[in-house]
Amino acid sequence: MRIALFSTCIGDTLFPDVQKATALVLSRLGHEVVLPEEQTCCGQMHINTGYQKETLGMIRSYANAFADPSIDYVVAASGSCVAAVRDRHESIADRYGTSADVDGAQKTAGKTYDLTEFLVDIEGVTNVGAFFPHRVTYHSACHGLRFLKLEDRPYKLLQEVEGIDLAPLANSEECCGFGGTFALKNPEVSQAMVSDKTRHIKDTKAEYVTAGDSSCLMNIGGALHRQRSGIRALHMAEILASTKEHPWQPDSAAYSKETML
Repeated sequence: MRIALFSTCIGDTLFPDVQKATALVLSRLGHEVVLPEEQTCCGQMHINTGYQKETLGMIRSYANAFADPSIDYVVAASGSCVAAVRDRHESIADRYGTSADVDGAQKTAGKTYDLTEFLVDIEGVTNVGAFFPHRVTYHSACHGLRFLKLEDRPYKLLQEVEGIDLAPLANSEECCGFGGTFALKNPEVSQAMVSDKTRHIKDTKAEYVTAGDSSCLMNIGGALHRQRSGIRALHMAEILASTKEHPWQPDSAAYSKETML
């Protein structure tokens, strides 16, 4: 299959290693992975902040980048961006755009998947040959959990990683407090939420905390870094990309205070 990688804004600018890991996993499964250069933002932040009409241009850009019939699927390592495409693009195009906008939004939304659901639902695999001999705990990011209904798909993939010690996380379904602009508009509440999250993470004695959204990991990882916990945040794609022959070497500063908004 020919798969287009949607790198997302935060992935492209702050966490390129996550995009490389996603492409690597898909390539190892025998797929042709392409990166349409004309892709831009999916508009999630604007949609969530109330600027829905202003998102129309981004929706058109997304359709222009990915509606190509030669692209079988669009895959992103971001549940929140995939949720914006699938849950909001068509309705906004219908409200503010043309019939061509609606058609483009329908075509792209129908073939856009989060990495974990693509692997489990479309590819039909849970074991991708990964090797990661570390104690890891998993945070259920809000958009993947509530909008995409990923449920246990990420866990199924992590459980099949050779060498992993997967530690259950108490209240894993609770928000980390990032929420895009929520963290900027409500910093005190956001700080209290991420404090609860990091307390539970530290209770697991994990070496790494993982999730399917870099934005959540940025918030959590920044808090863990400031607390000098020694626990590192690492995207699921990077764990799945790691093998015995080629252990993944994550950027040590990827989710540190330097990348906190």
